[in-house]
Amino acid sequence: MYARDVRERVDAGRWPDVAAVPEASTARTAITRRVLRHALGRLPLLVRFPDGTRLGLGGPLVDVHDPVAFHRRIGRSGLIGFGESYLAGEWDAPDLVAALTVLASRAAELVPAPLQRLRGLWAPRHPEAQRGTPDGARENIGAHYDLSNELFALFLDETLTYSSAVFRSLPASWERMAPAQRHKIDRLLDLARVGAGTRVLEIGTGWGELALRAAARGAHVTSLTLSAEQRTLALERVAEAGLADRVSVELCDYREATGTYDAVLSVEMIEAVGAEFWPAYFEAVDARLAPGGRAALQAITMPHDRLRASRDTFTWIQKYVFPGGLIPSTQAIESVTASRTSLRLTRRDGYGAHYAETLRLWRERFTDRAAHVGALGFDATFRRLWTFYLAYSEAGFRSGYLDVQQYLFTKDAARTDGAPRETATSTTARDTTTAAAEGETAP
Repeated sequence: MYARDVRERVDAGRWPDVAAVPEASTARTAITRRVLRHALGRLPLLVRFPDGTRLGLGGPLVDVHDPVAFHRRIGRSGLIGFGESYLAGEWDAPDLVAALTVLASRAAELVPAPLQRLRGLWAPRHPEAQRGTPDGARENIGAHYDLSNELFALFLDETLTYSSAVFRSLPASWERMAPAQRHKIDRLLDLARVGAGTRVLEIGTGWGELALRAAARGAHVTSLTLSAEQRTLALERVAEAGLADRVSVELCDYREATGTYDAVLSVEMIEAVGAEFWPAYFEAVDARLAPGGRAALQAITMPHDRLRASRDTFTWIQKYVFPGGLIPSTQAIESVTASRTSLRLTRRDGYGAHYAETLRLWRERFTDRAAHVGALGFDATFRRLWTFYLAYSEAGFRSGYLDVQQYLFTKDAARTDGAPRETATSTTARDTTTAAAEGETAP
């Protein structure tokens, strides 16, 4: 009854694939049920069904309220169906993050090897409209970041920073969020040696905090965004800070940027680019950076084997949260920059645990302010969707499936022709999980 009640309240015009349970053949549903029961039975979960069936080795609780719909959705569209089943109320978990963390930690094992090898036959493919072309990128960015500045302000801190913070120590608290976001930004600025007179290009403005802090150091900043909503608020913040003479915020694709800069900075923007356009993104960074310049980037990453397995698959996150997005691996980033640019990887610091805490604090604040989200016109399905998105992301970092890196690249003045060169070795790139928290900067 619970799942039916939730589905009946779903706006079918806005959420058609949540409101309706898909048709599926009896054979396909039976195979899905068998595969799932085998997989769930080996996990440290407790999965309960209405008929009294219990699966799992014990652990976080998952209640399946509507097994028929649950199996049909997953059999029809895999993890997209799993997420849609949650939005429809067909399953739930008292500790959603804990349950999703178990699943994320075993992601490579959930689908049997024979089905993994046939992934191209059953997994949904990326829609052509979501490709990261200049027009597609504008549509993709607008779909998420132009939702409402007021929405993001409800769960972000006063800096309006929508990327991982770097805390001085863990666990974190809400009171430490804004200082941790400023610490993250200052660390990137230090890596790029941004100071008085530095010419800075920022790819991905957000709501302007990095540009503000760079300009406060005396830098001259050109910041690029594809979000009209973000640009409007960023310009207001720049004007209020009295820094309009040092900061320009342009509605501009990274491929359309011009000029030469001493430093290029970009925070969690590459995830929106798409694998097809990663070379173009790094070539743009390279082209805009002066010889001897420094690029400081922050990027979410996944293991390379999981990237290879899933890069062509259309996911729940791409369908409902970040159209066109794809998280790279460190290997992919290092391979592209080594083969297509004159950028030299100098340093890499990872701090996934900090992102898990950042997401926890956002999720708790979003949940606490659910009524305010509703007052902005976002319905119950949207609120359930965003709760799932934030929990799903947090679980990725808590399980180690996801990480986040701060990269420092320097432009090799002796190699500015874009000719291939050898990939940086592990001795060239520092890969640590503690340096970011300790506030170290690059030499």
